[in-house]
Amino acid sequence: MRPGLFACLAALLCAPAFAQDAGSDGADLFEAHCSACHNTGGTGTPGLAPPLDRPEFWQALGDDAPTYISGIVTKGFTKPIKVRGQRYMGLVMPPVAGTSDADLATITSWVLAELGGVDQAVSADQIAEMRASGTTHGDLSALRPPTE
Repeated sequence: MRPGLFACLAALLCAPAFAQDAGSDGADLFEAHCSACHNTGGTGTPGLAPPLDRPEFWQALGDDAPTYISGIVTKGFTKPIKVRGQRYMGLVMPPVAGTSDADLATITSWVLAELGGVDQAVSADQIAEMRASGTTHGDLSALRPPTE
């Protein structure tokens, strides 16, 4: 087989895997799984879903930021909150279904880093542990900083 033909065949066979990897970064996954409510770039939808681009909030969570966001995506959230003066009446933030623990870890790590300015990542193991835990919406609400 000619080397050029072999390289071409290899590229065609591997292209789907490379395309999948290229599209699996946090921004793309956030867009696919979260932006319908939280809007592109996490700017929020007034009255529906709070903005996530709030470094002051994520940084105020401190070491609890990975625990909090892992809980939100695996357990959901229904408590009323106030964000930047806008009241969100506890509309259901459902647990994110049909998304792997690895993808949720990528999304949540992206939110913390890019929207929150937090130098902490979430692992797939942390997502799995939170999913299996007995953490409640009340527990998650108690983690929220009093600044909001």
